[in-house]
Amino acid sequence: TDFSSEPIQMDLQAMEDNFRQKNKSCFILGASGETGRVLLKEIVERSLFSKVTLIGRRKLPFEDKAYENLVQEVVDFEKLEDYAAAFQGHDVGYCCLGTTKAKAGTEGFIRVDHDYVLKSAELAKAGGCTHFHLESSKGADKTSSFLYLKTKGQVEADIAELGFERYSIYRPAVLLVDRQESRPAEWMARKFLGAFSSVFSTMSIPITTVARAMVTNTLTDGEAKVEILENKAVYNLGNMGEKQ
Repeated sequence: TDFSSEPIQMDLQAMEDNFRQKNKSCFILGASGETGRVLLKEIVERSLFSKVTLIGRRKLPFEDKAYENLVQEVVDFEKLEDYAAAFQGHDVGYCCLGTTKAKAGTEGFIRVDHDYVLKSAELAKAGGCTHFHLESSKGADKTSSFLYLKTKGQVEADIAELGFERYSIYRPAVLLVDRQESRPAEWMARKFLGAFSSVFSTMSIPITTVARAMVTNTLTDGEAKVEILENKAVYNLGNMGEKQ
């Protein structure tokens, strides 16, 4: 599906109703992160799945009653094989797992963004997942000389080898969010870019738009087994998915 063309008019409500009737379940990896948190909110608010499971290192606290039916599976990512059961029986998987070299060091970054992500995808495939969504990055390329883009590109390619019935890769540009750990200069840049995000949609994208693109894409029937959504396609699809 060419989501980069003019946004197609679709009846989102009808698509959501139709999807709910399929009684599907999903899991989210990285629900404590920026995109994962917003994605979870979108999924819960729309009541799209009969069961939603969060897979992570720790249980997340939720005060809102809307989240009371969530299943939380706590795993040790260093020994994921021991937690294969957590990945059993999900129709759809969303992976928003990731760290940074600054936070985790080079080895730690590769371990999280490649090894943990790939092992999770392997277990999800073995557990019956048919549609796997991966949040990657603009410029992801396994031949890149930049560690970040090379790692993202490598894990994209390695997951493609697993042969999911449907595999959706999202390559957003700079994510616009008021990060709690941001430095003031970054925060100012985000505020500035946010004000011009429609103009700079090739350079940046609001996190809510990425999350909505992932949700809206779940509702559609993919035409290809592997689909790569570049930033413009993510931007268009996310804006289509804006709740009326």
